[in-house]
Amino acid sequence: MGDNRWTSPSGGFGRSLDEHAHEHEAAGPSRDRGDLVESAVYVQGHRHASPATLADTYRCLQELGRGMAWIGLRRPDRAQLHSLADEFQLHELAVDDAINAHQRPKLERYGDTLFVVLRAARYLDEREEVEFAELHLFLGPNFVITVRHGEAPDLAAVRRRMEGDPQVLALGPEAVLYAVLDQVVDGYAPVVAGLENDIDEIETEVFGGDPNASRRIYALSREVIQFQRAAGPLLKVLDALAAGFDRYRTDEELRRRLRDVTDHLTQVVERVDGFRHLLQNILTVNATLVSQAQNEEMRSLTAASFAQNEEIKRVSAWAAILFAPTLIGTVYGMNFVHMPELGWRYGYLFALVLMAAVCAALYLLFKRRGWL
Repeated sequence: MGDNRWTSPSGGFGRSLDEHAHEHEAAGPSRDRGDLVESAVYVQGHRHASPATLADTYRCLQELGRGMAWIGLRRPDRAQLHSLADEFQLHELAVDDAINAHQRPKLERYGDTLFVVLRAARYLDEREEVEFAELHLFLGPNFVITVRHGEAPDLAAVRRRMEGDPQVLALGPEAVLYAVLDQVVDGYAPVVAGLENDIDEIETEVFGGDPNASRRIYALSREVIQFQRAAGPLLKVLDALAAGFDRYRTDEELRRRLRDVTDHLTQVVERVDGFRHLLQNILTVNATLVSQAQNEEMRSLTAASFAQNEEIKRVSAWAAILFAPTLIGTVYGMNFVHMPELGWRYGYLFALVLMAAVCAALYLLFKRRGWL
């Protein structure tokens, strides 16, 4: 996307510079710089000017009649983006996407303007979690606009690196795009390493019987899925850029850089896919181990309940055996006057024999049933 290939749809820069300058003066200086991180105008890969406001950037670019403006914004308001849209003829759908954010990685062309959405990620060691951020880029014949929603990536480092290589920066907005892509993909590497370390820790927790392992597996699985949604669609973006090599006569150096970014991203996507399958296996193993532990507990409870039942049966059997003579003795202890056995010579012996017989019969019965 060098200057020799880009043409503005209107043949100019939109509304006049005086109109923009008047609007920004009316809005006040703080309004223009609220989310303007940095703005610079480059000529042949070298920084020509560092305008303090968007209006100054427009003025400088128009006075030069050549060069490239690189404008960096962080969570801009509608007024700023609408000002840029009027100046550089940005499509309203792309502007709405940049304002609302929450987009998947994609690449769209609106006339001579390229709109790219990227999802950056960084691993937070102190919290052991992945933080995602959204980045939007507008690329035109003589401008690059970056709209960042989040802390990552470090675009200041990208700017410093590009300014240190004027020969590449002189290739135009495409060079900036590929540098940003490289920064985003390079930022995935620490995330992959952090996720891999978390998975190793989870494996130790699972086989160590940690009861909180399931919760951590679920949380990590969600992060891996979000990471897949950030990195996976980016491959299509790179493929779309590669498909336009011949059509737009992209410089060979930029082609090499894009192929390198694609190789790195492919490795990241493959490893993240492996993480997802590994977490599914770990979750299955954890469920199996939890089920085994529960089965062991159930067996222990069953054994304890069985032993308790055996004791209850023994106690109940002996209680029934002892109840029989107690019942007989109670009958003969009523002291009624008209009771035939009271005057019988063998009544006492009969009572004892009856008690012994009933106890023996009950003992044999319980013994046969296994209660004793």
